[in-house]
Amino acid sequence: MENYYLGIDLGGTTTKFGLVTTEGRLKKEWWIPTDCRQNGTRIIPDCLASIQKELASELKQKRILGIGMGCPGAVDRVHGTVSNAFNLGWTHAQPIRAAFEQSLCLPFFLENDANAAALGEKWQGSGDGEKDVVFLTLGTGVGGGVILNDQLVTGVGGAGGEIGHFPVTNPHSFDCSCGNSSCLETLVSATGIVKLAESYRLTTATTLNHCPKLTNAIIFAEAEKGDLLALKVVNEAANYLGQACSMIANLLNPHSIIIGGGVAEAKDFLMDRVRARFEQGNFPAVRKTTKLKRASLGKDAGIFGAAYLVKIRNTAG
Repeated sequence: MENYYLGIDLGGTTTKFGLVTTEGRLKKEWWIPTDCRQNGTRIIPDCLASIQKELASELKQKRILGIGMGCPGAVDRVHGTVSNAFNLGWTHAQPIRAAFEQSLCLPFFLENDANAAALGEKWQGSGDGEKDVVFLTLGTGVGGGVILNDQLVTGVGGAGGEIGHFPVTNPHSFDCSCGNSSCLETLVSATGIVKLAESYRLTTATTLNHCPKLTNAIIFAEAEKGDLLALKVVNEAANYLGQACSMIANLLNPHSIIIGGGVAEAKDFLMDRVRARFEQGNFPAVRKTTKLKRASLGKDAGIFGAAYLVKIRNTAG
């Protein structure tokens, strides 16, 4: 009889679930909308009800070894709580682990969503099971996860891997949601790339001036067509990202630095530019050993990583 891990990727719009075998095969996947109304009080009850509905047989037969969840916000791994997840309506600590373990009588493990995605890419994605992997996800913001010697680097305050808040020298000084300015995510996230374009387009002849609402996808599409301003923006963002990756590589010399998220969907058009700047800034020994890769799991990285939490933290797995 096959045993499973249950991985949950909790997001502000949808919550994704995946039943994953102990060898890392995705057996079953489904999702529900995340109901953030009333300060998010329905989120955990909705998750529990969905699990009980979809996995009644597996729960009854005790074929699920444990549950892992990747979640935005500040994660307290000791007490199994999450706070400051503002997009979920959670300002105060939410006793998530207690709710799951009391309801389902299964071990439950909680991690930051970017860290969970990093674990997923390490286990079943572009990390190829390597011991030392750094993951960056480029979406609305920039998330990061650092894994050294098979262990997540969480830091003394739980904020290890906040790569999106690396300070970057640049002429723009865009304000960041963290309260600082010129953070990496203000320049290379989907919203950051749009800000870069907006800062230039009113003074430059460009097809972007005919777009009433700019998006990251439009900017990359116009850059691929040869629009000079769009190319300038993509090249600038790639320069900042490549510079940050070279600093990470020179500091940690991991096997891989993996880039994922919506912005990375530009694939080689972006990655070739990032790689050129990355290799330019690397110490020679680092240049030979640390590889820059594009993520391969897409939106399933969080599910695999959450399942992997059970595998590495639950001795029964």
